[in-house]
Amino acid sequence: MKYFFVFAAVIVFSGCATFQSQKPHSMEACKESSREEIAALFDRWNFSLESGEPERVVENYAAESILLPTVSNKPRFTVAEKQDYFEHFLKKKPSGKIDLSHIELGCNMAIDSGLYTFTFKETGERVQGRYTFTYRWDGSDWRISSHHSSAMPEKP
Repeated sequence: MKYFFVFAAVIVFSGCATFQSQKPHSMEACKESSREEIAALFDRWNFSLESGEPERVVENYAAESILLPTVSNKPRFTVAEKQDYFEHFLKKKPSGKIDLSHIELGCNMAIDSGLYTFTFKETGERVQGRYTFTYRWDGSDWRISSHHSSAMPEKP
């Protein structure tokens, strides 16, 4: 019987040690943020577009992220796939402008959805679209975890 209590105590205390060493999600420290800070993330992304360097654009995306682009049917998951998309997209020399934005803040995440217009310096063409950027705080910076973009279905 004595050995049973020793065995039970070892199990209980080892379970407590395991539980205490793991940080429950509900106790995760949340990054303080503001709508202005999240809105500025579009500017950061847009400046990287204007650089003409696909690598700089892709640096905005989290390692585990998805890009659902406007002018491609293929979802982009990897760095190489995103870089391939932006190599082609940047040839038109795009510059974006937010027309309408709706930002939601959460614990270490944020969502920015709305409407934007791209002007392509190469052709002078303007394209209006809908967008959703979801952002995740990685412990040191905000990164895009998903990006969906689509052209407006109705012509003005």
